[in-house]
Amino acid sequence: METLVNNVEDLASAETLKQLVREKYTQIADQSKELNESSCCGSATSSTATGCCTIDSAVMAESYQELQGYVADADLGLGCGLPTEYAHIKEGNTVVDLGSGAGNDAFVARSIVGEKGKVLGIDFTERMIEKARENADKLGFNNVEFRQGDIEKMPLSANTADVVVSNCVLNLVPNKLKALVETLRILKPGGHFSVSDIVLEGSLPEGLRKDAEMYAGCVAGAIQKEDYMQLIEVVGFQNIQIQKQRRINLPDQVLNQYLSPVEIEEYKTGKRGIYSITVYGEKPVPCCEPGSGCC
Repeated sequence: METLVNNVEDLASAETLKQLVREKYTQIADQSKELNESSCCGSATSSTATGCCTIDSAVMAESYQELQGYVADADLGLGCGLPTEYAHIKEGNTVVDLGSGAGNDAFVARSIVGEKGKVLGIDFTERMIEKARENADKLGFNNVEFRQGDIEKMPLSANTADVVVSNCVLNLVPNKLKALVETLRILKPGGHFSVSDIVLEGSLPEGLRKDAEMYAGCVAGAIQKEDYMQLIEVVGFQNIQIQKQRRINLPDQVLNQYLSPVEIEEYKTGKRGIYSITVYGEKPVPCCEPGSGCC
C-alpha cells in the first residue's frame, strides 16, 4: 500500500506537483476549449510546446453537447469521460463535483437534481472557482455552489453527498488514498460515486512517465488500473465496477519520442497503454442503521 500512496515521489514532492497543477490550471481557465482539447487536458499552451500537445483534438475529452444542462461557457474541454451520464443522479440529490473547473459537470448535474437538489463543486484553483461562480451567476442558479479546496482535505462536512462525480481529476492528486478516504467521508451511507479518470495498463517508457508536463496533462500522474481499483476497495467502497473503459490512442509523432518502430507496433496491438475509465462505488450502510437489513 505504501507504494500506492507515494506513487508520485519519483516525479517531485507532493507540494511541488500541487503547485504545478495550480499554476497550469490557472492558465487553462482563460484558454479556449479548442486549445485545451488540442493540448491534452490543457497542458500545453501552443502547438510547438513539448509533451502531449500533438495529441489529436478531443482524444481525451468526450462531448457534452448532447447532455441536458450543458453550458458551453463552462466547457473547457478538460475531461476524459462523462461521469454524470453514469452516476444515477436523482431529483433532489445533493451532488459533489470534485475538481469542478468552470462548472461543466456541476451544471449538468444541476439539471438532473432540479430545484429541490443541490450541487457543490470543489476545485483547487482560485481562477477556476471564479470562472464557475461567474457562470452560475449569469445563469441565475441559486442551488449550485463552488468552494476552493484540496480534495485531499475537502471543505465539506461528513455525510453530505448522495452522489460524488469527478472528471479526470484524481490522476492529478499526489495522494489518491487521502482523496478517496475523503470521498468516502463526505458521502452519505448508501451514497455512491461515479468518477472518470486516466489509468495505465503495463509500464510506460521512462521518459513519458517522468515528464512533468505530461503529469499536469493527465497522463504521467496516472497509476496502474489494478492499483487504482485496489485503492478504492481498500478505502472501504463496495459494489465497485468499471462502467466504461476507452483506450487513449496516441499518434505516432508522440510515441516516436519514446518508442522504437517495433515497440510502437507492440504498443498498439497489446494491452499496454493509457485508458480512460469511469468507475462506480458505493459507501456501505452501517449494520445498525435503520433499513440496513443486517441488524
